[in-house]
Formats: sequence, C-alpha cells, structure tokens
Amino acid sequence: MAKNPERRTALLDAAIQVLADEGARGLTFRAVDARAGVPTGTSSNYFRDRDQVLSQVADRIFERLTPEPGAIDTALLPPPSRDLVVRLMREVAQRLAAERTCYLGLFELRLEAVRRPELRTQLTKVLRADLDENIRIHLAAGMPGDADTVRLLYFALTGLLFDHFTVPGLHGDRELDDLIETVVTRIVPGP
Repeated sequence: MAKNPERRTALLDAAIQVLADEGARGLTFRAVDARAGVPTGTSSNYFRDRDQVLSQVADRIFERLTPEPGAIDTALLPPPSRDLVVRLMREVAQRLAAERTCYLGLFELRLEAVRRPELRTQLTKVLRADLDENIRIHLAAGMPGDADTVRLLYFALTGLLFDHFTVPGLHGDRELDDLIETVVTRIVPGP
C-alpha cells in the first residue's frame, strides 16, 4: 500500500465527490482516480478494496465537518439559552451546507451501510462518537435541556438538511433558518 498521506486524502476527497454525485454504486477505483485526476490504478495502490475506501471515507467526512480548533469554545462564550441554541444550530447548518458534498456523501454511506455490516459498524462508531461529543458539550456548557434534547435536535436537523439538500422546495418558501428556529423553539425548554 502506498504511504503518501496527501495523496490518500485527495483520493478520499474524490471518493466523497463520487458518492455525492453518483451514489455508492458509482464508487469504483476508476471513478475515484478520474475524479482525483490521477492515473488509473492509483486508488488501488492506496486501498485494498472498495470496502476500505467506504470505511475511510466516513472518517474523512467527519474530519472535514469538524469545526476548527477553538471554534466551539468561542461559539459557547455567550450565556446558555434557547437563543444561543438557535444560533448554534444555524451555524451547524451553514457549515454543513458549505460542505454539501460531504453531507450528501454521508447520506450515501448511510444507505450503503444497510447492505454492508462492516460499514454499518464503522459508521455507527463515527456517528455515535459525534453525537456523544455533542451531548457532552451541550451538558457541560449548561445549555437548556438534557441529552434527549440534543438527540431530538440531531434527528430534526438531520431530516431538515436531508430535505434541504434533496428536495429544497418541499417546505415551500420557508427559509432554512426559520425552520431551524421553529425546531429549536419546539424542542428546547424555554427560559
């Protein structure tokens, strides 16, 4: 297996683009090589098989979606409140919209995980760690609500963004920011 970490990262980013554009069935070594602009056969020098690509794509997606160091601490400087939760949820949505390809790739991975137990195990581990960290941060910051509040916000934002990216006209002329405020207001306990 080749060891160039920058090339591996570029291949994983290309795989994410292929997933987002063509779905899991379109994810082949040839498609990744073409998207990365490298010679045919390059991907097979970095990954033993398609399953390894899928598994490592999950980790790469979360690397790309993770905020910069210190960003969370800065975001949590204002006093805990429902309004702060609205602001934070909007920021999360903006970050995910800026990484639309990653988020669509993640949806494709979720669907592929239904058919691939090893991928399901890896994806569950990555998603659980992310959810657990969000719960930990929410509780440590003294934000309103409990662990189930965070879970409900997670479920709501996941569904809302799925709609936003796949069928944007579904909610008529309602803006994403307004929908997020409605979700937070209904889920997060008031002052």
